[in-house]
Amino acid sequence: MRPSSGLPPATAPISEAFAALGVDETALNAIAALGYSGPTPIQAAALPRLLDGEDLIGLAQTGTGKTIAFGIPLARSIDPGRDEVQAVVMVPTRELANQVKDVIEHLGLFYGFTTLGLVGGSRVRSDLIALERGAQVVVGTPGRVIDHLKRGTLRLDRVHFVVLDEADAMLDIGFARDIDYILRTVPKQRQTALFSATMPTSIARLTYRHMRKAETVEIEPEQRTAAGVRQFYCEVSDREKFFALRHIYEEHGLGRTLIFRNTKIGVDKLTDQLVAAGVHARAIHGDLRQGQRDRVMQDFRSGDLEFLVATNVAARGLDIPDIENVINYDVPQNAEEYIHRIGRTARAGKQGASYSFVGEWDLDFWDVIRNEVGDENLEYLKLPARWD
Repeated sequence: MRPSSGLPPATAPISEAFAALGVDETALNAIAALGYSGPTPIQAAALPRLLDGEDLIGLAQTGTGKTIAFGIPLARSIDPGRDEVQAVVMVPTRELANQVKDVIEHLGLFYGFTTLGLVGGSRVRSDLIALERGAQVVVGTPGRVIDHLKRGTLRLDRVHFVVLDEADAMLDIGFARDIDYILRTVPKQRQTALFSATMPTSIARLTYRHMRKAETVEIEPEQRTAAGVRQFYCEVSDREKFFALRHIYEEHGLGRTLIFRNTKIGVDKLTDQLVAAGVHARAIHGDLRQGQRDRVMQDFRSGDLEFLVATNVAARGLDIPDIENVINYDVPQNAEEYIHRIGRTARAGKQGASYSFVGEWDLDFWDVIRNEVGDENLEYLKLPARWD
């Protein structure tokens, strides 16, 4: 279906490279309107296979263009004349759901279909009104999708295209049973695309149970360290990490800073400590209501908030510009997550710094990260022997 009248014309040149992948003219115009001029590696690898109707496992980091990689084949599969849900995209967080929904809605303007977001934190009544209007594509978090399935307000028995985006993150926060339930609800005769930054055993089991001879494409990050980021680390016991943070804050100066902890309990505890010390800090994790999360992010983006303390999962999909520092209060458990974290700073050619607090329980994980990143890219930060 061609764009309806009144749509803005494409402003970027239509890419021959996209056309060579099998992308049709409607999608080329939609891509050009987004400003793309050529495919990213994951798009080049995934698009031909998905356009041919294959199941696909795509291993790629966040921010590599995965939404377009699955969005175009999804959009081409939709029949706008059928007033029923034909495709579902599952993501781990509300923020990522909103980002993906924006892209799919953009494609829908060109192909003539409608998209609905179903995420926790929004009013169920609003969902019901939107579901009554109807949509061909649902983008949602597993918990809210299952809520509507059990209420009988959502039907997925006509779905022929399923996407699991950031699948490892969804399993990390306990959505394994929910995803299994949803995949058993949709028809077996469907196309399934799964995208993940890593391939743990839990993902392998999921693909074995629910995908058909899926081909795996893996895109290595273009660089294993983040350009423009000075990477500091210090060895400090767990009980002294807060004092290490205070020392860096007082001696080195910190601007807008994103601090990572590995658990929600840890996030809340550290935030309380910072607030008690007079630091303007807020927490963000999955237990916050959507309105709370939105206010926190608005304050952080505006500069009113100095420190944002977050878990890995909560930080995925967040649009956080101009972060000056990243602090790994807890060392991540793999090199991919480390690189993803520190890549939150030094964006758009700017400079930034990361600080990793390596405690006694972090040494095994840190050895793996050091081997991957390289000692030449890491600077040891010596801390005072004692703090007042």
